[in-house]
Order: sequence, then C-alpha cells, then structure tokens
Amino acid sequence: MVEFAPFVMVVMIVAIIAYSRVQRAKYSAGTSARDDVEADQLRGEIRQLRDRIAVLERIVTDGDRNRGLALEREIEALRDEREGR
Repeated sequence: MVEFAPFVMVVMIVAIIAYSRVQRAKYSAGTSARDDVEADQLRGEIRQLRDRIAVLERIVTDGDRNRGLALEREIEALRDEREGR
C-alpha cells in the first residue's frame, strides 16, 4: 500500500483541481447571465434619470418668469400638504 501513496496523492490533487475548475466555470456562467440582466436594468434606470434631468433643466432654464413663480407656488403647496399645514 505504501507504494501507491504517491500515485494516489497525485490523482487526488488532479481530481481536486479539475473539480474546482468545473465549479468555477459553472459559477462564472451563471453570474454572467444575471449580471447582464442587472446591467440592462441599470441602463434603463439611467436613461429614465437622464430624461428627468432634461425636464428639470428645461423647467429651470425656462425664460417665462410667471411659469417659474407658478411652479414655485405648486411646490410650496405640495410641501405644505405633505407636512400637514
């Protein structure tokens, strides 16, 4: 039995390395699909946020002072309503 010990040890090391590579490949394949879905969702959210920012920039840079005052009153009314005044 002593004669086979080095051979068994080499076989075990090779088996462990092969198993770990298979598990790593499985894990990498599974996460890449989830990462792609998450990346697509984040891109969509960024697109929506950019659209919102564009609208806010138009509101802020709008040359109509009366509209700005009306908007300011609406915002204050919403704050008052939320605070229960």
